Amino acid sequence: MTPLRQQMLDAMAVRGLAVRTQETYVDSLGRMARYFGRSPAVLSAKEIEAYMLHLVKDRKLSFSSVNHVAAASRFLFTHVLNQPETGERMLPPVARTRQKQPELLSREQIARLFAHCHSPMARMLLQTLYACGLRLSEGCQLRVPDIDSACDRMCVRVVAGKGGADRYTLLSPTLLALLREHCRRFGCHRVPGGWLFFNANTQQPLSTSGVQRHYQAARRDARIDKAGSTHTLRHCFATHLLEGGVDLHTICRLLGHSHIETTSRYLHLISPQFKPPRGADPLDLLAGLPTLKPH
Repeated sequence: MTPLRQQMLDAMAVRGLAVRTQETYVDSLGRMARYFGRSPAVLSAKEIEAYMLHLVKDRKLSFSSVNHVAAASRFLFTHVLNQPETGERMLPPVARTRQKQPELLSREQIARLFAHCHSPMARMLLQTLYACGLRLSEGCQLRVPDIDSACDRMCVRVVAGKGGADRYTLLSPTLLALLREHCRRFGCHRVPGGWLFFNANTQQPLSTSGVQRHYQAARRDARIDKAGSTHTLRHCFATHLLEGGVDLHTICRLLGHSHIETTSRYLHLISPQFKPPRGADPLDLLAGLPTLKPH
């Protein structure tokens, strides 16, 4: 490991950047260094901007990928090399593209998706993502102690979510019953680290890429044509809670959004035809799904 890389990691760690953010920044700077054949510390602002332009025009990468380079370079110059005036110039060379609205799954499609997921471990994780509104990385990192089943608490603790922030989200009675059966079946309490969703061979958390493959396979087997990934379940969580009458501020807190404007996008996705069943608990999304037996 080079001294500069270690300095970068130390600076990010002391400022509490999430592990995923640290990995992204280091990877972005590493790719740029290989492109130029020189350390990023000796590159000028014009060279870095030229590299970002190359990513846009030649590599056809998305705005977010290019922005990772800008953010990583900004952090390097500002907090590691003590050149804030250079860091301030690291701006994305393109305007933000229009944000597309996600394709949501109906409740019947979500039930079919779960029923066609052939891995019981991955299926339980997908159900948890939907019932709690989690990002995939957050779900993969859940441990047994993160499930608080006390009757006066009933919540799931998310440790070091996006931005390194902890938060609490829903634990519905239906999800709790499923998780208890899951832990009895797989002996999660006996796994080193207490992981809820783990690889049986390595006893390490499921990989995000592996779970995505299970999701896409279940989507195909369930004959669901709508595009998307596991993040679709998080979009469905927010929209279905809104349709059930849960207020925007509560959903913002459950999702871990910093600004309610980010959450308000889901107001445009509400179905005007949906009417929640009388007496149904709007917070227990799994209980509102059609009953389909898993394969």
